[in-house]
Amino acid sequence: MPPTDQTPRSGSAIDLQESYLNRARSSLRQALTRYNAFFRADKNRSPSGTDREMLRSDLEQLTVTLNKLESQVVRVAVFGLVSRGKSAVLNALLGQKLLPTGPLNGVTQAPQSIYWSPGGTVESAATTVGTMALASDTKSLTVELIDTPGLDEIDGQARAKMAQDIARQADLILFVVAGDITRTEYQALCDLRQAQKPLLLVFNKVDLYPDQTRQAIYQNLQQLAAKHVGGMKLQSLLSANEIVLVAADPAPLQIRVESPDGRITYEWEAPPVEIDRLKHKILAILRQEGRTLLALNALFQARDAEAALASKILDVRNADAEALIWKFARYKAIAVGINPIAVVDLLGGAVSDLAMIRALSELYGLPVTRHEARKLWQTIFLSSGSLLVSELGSGLLLGLGKSAAAAAAGIETSTSFSAYAGTAIVQGGIAGYGAYAVGRAVQVYLEQGCSWGPQGSNTVIQDIINQLEPNTIIYRLRQELSQQLGLPGL
Repeated sequence: MPPTDQTPRSGSAIDLQESYLNRARSSLRQALTRYNAFFRADKNRSPSGTDREMLRSDLEQLTVTLNKLESQVVRVAVFGLVSRGKSAVLNALLGQKLLPTGPLNGVTQAPQSIYWSPGGTVESAATTVGTMALASDTKSLTVELIDTPGLDEIDGQARAKMAQDIARQADLILFVVAGDITRTEYQALCDLRQAQKPLLLVFNKVDLYPDQTRQAIYQNLQQLAAKHVGGMKLQSLLSANEIVLVAADPAPLQIRVESPDGRITYEWEAPPVEIDRLKHKILAILRQEGRTLLALNALFQARDAEAALASKILDVRNADAEALIWKFARYKAIAVGINPIAVVDLLGGAVSDLAMIRALSELYGLPVTRHEARKLWQTIFLSSGSLLVSELGSGLLLGLGKSAAAAAAGIETSTSFSAYAGTAIVQGGIAGYGAYAVGRAVQVYLEQGCSWGPQGSNTVIQDIINQLEPNTIIYRLRQELSQQLGLPGL
């Protein structure tokens, strides 16, 4: 049994997942409130019709993602090449034939969704007690099973784009194979793996391949990986425990029937469907980490939507922001230049920079969070580096010289005043240019840091990743998920 199947039932595990869901909901609500407020801000600065349409799709994506969280719908997308029995697998899971199947290739022409409530299904007599118990633990979850066309059919580029879009929206991926895994299938697996979602390999038609075992299939994968560039990345995600053998639509068998009168006839009989292993595996994942998968997927989608919104808002407000930065650059140059007291002029310049940061944040409607304050200043120093160091160093020296010149000007001749004025002009110019560099750095930060903060999507994602249990299917992805946040590897 895989580790996930051995995990004892624990209310605390479900409670922890519920806390993840609640935090994800709060994060998305906060983001929606922020960006909706952007539209309700000063009407004179509201985006034009064209700009509003540019922002609307990303805002709608946030709303759709939040609604998915509220309804606790887990998306399970099924992929594979033609004639592998994808639709048959889903029909077997559902316990009834709702999706069309047939001997011809390409019966499924477009993605189709069917909703499955595992906790509400009527279990067959063959269903194990453990599976029924797992189903009772997932009553609050609804599963959207997404059937997709074969990945090797005509119009390859369009299908590849379709697969990427569905995989990005999915919480769990099933990849259906039958027989020896081909290089085309392995390449498709590697492509889907780039979506960084948990993945189960479903070996269908095991009735036709009775000698197949999970370990043999996994060894076949390892051999393909050795010949495939980047193949080991797939191995880091998929283990033998994520391989499930099923017979979704077993081929009829001819049986010999002997009548009481001695007559011999032959009839065709369909063997029982073998799907309980897959059902049990899916239910075990849903119980142990289904809500965690929901929360993480929603947060990453929200993060992408927020990044797109922030970038577009910066474009919409670019002219206003440029004028604001130049205004503060002038103010800082004048304030630093005319102040005759050393150190105080530098403190005044720092206050001006902080005021500009706040003004830019209000203009864009994007937060400057304390959580990322250190990164903000790192960004400022990286973007303007030597200039700001020069401003601080030369500013202190010039400030002291300016103070001395000011004191001398009060006693002596116009020569001292000229020295004071010259020093003030140089220092003011450095301060003003430094303010402009700071403003530009703040724009970069506001675009990249909008999803941080106590309830920001990046913060919540990081907290969830740090608490992942080693026996969960998502645990193997923690390294790559952390790298998406710009965090060091775990």
